[in-house]
Amino acid sequence: MPKLEIKNLHVKVADKLILNGVDLTINDGEVVALLGPNGHGKSTLLNAIMGNPNYTVTEGTVHFDGQDVLAMSVDQRSRAGLFLGMQSPSEVPGVVNADFIRAAINARSEKPIPPIKLFRLIEKASKEMAMPLDLSNRNLNEGFSGGEKKRNEILQMKLLQPSFAMLDEIDSGLDVDGIKIIADQINKETKSDRAFLIISHYARLYDLINPTRAIVMINGQVVVDGDVSVIQKIDNQGYEWLAHEKGIKIDKKQTKVTSLGTCAIKESI
Repeated sequence: MPKLEIKNLHVKVADKLILNGVDLTINDGEVVALLGPNGHGKSTLLNAIMGNPNYTVTEGTVHFDGQDVLAMSVDQRSRAGLFLGMQSPSEVPGVVNADFIRAAINARSEKPIPPIKLFRLIEKASKEMAMPLDLSNRNLNEGFSGGEKKRNEILQMKLLQPSFAMLDEIDSGLDVDGIKIIADQINKETKSDRAFLIISHYARLYDLINPTRAIVMINGQVVVDGDVSVIQKIDNQGYEWLAHEKGIKIDKKQTKVTSLGTCAIKESI
């Protein structure tokens, strides 16, 4: 049985159709790179799977481990094993980072986690993420740098141990060392049967994590499902080759992205 199975998914945002019939299957242990120009549905897909109320599913199905995802509340999706590392994590005044993590862990457990065990887990994960331990005692993401917010998302993923992790530009805003730390942790987690769906505009991250597949979304649909050679082709040629090879008319009103290589971080490496 596939880990995640999406059929004919249509999604609107503010009455505008963004996803226009997405079909996608991801199995246990797969690390799938999700590419495509800005504004063509990648983040919409992840938010719709996770249940963001700003995204309205108008047609189609999403099943996770055989369960009907669209019938679940957001917290039920999380407890079932879905996780979304956000592109722009919100600051939450008044909610201590460690308290947030404890509540999330306890929601998945029969018994509350002992405080000393939680401390040790956070301490270990913070070291692995090269994050100051005192961030765990601060309000969730409040005053965090962009890089600290992204590392904190991965720290949460490590502690919650989801079976399917979606990462939305988790590497944006990070320097080269930060990207390597994120990649190392993703590689560590892929040793289990955990599946990943990862959005990035930086070929550098994909070079470090070696995805098992690459899919491309154009105009709200999956138009390419192939191996990692697709990433290199986009890095070299942009997305225009799809217009010629696949006969696709790319809507350019929402994007000027030409290739992965236009990213500043990649150019600096």
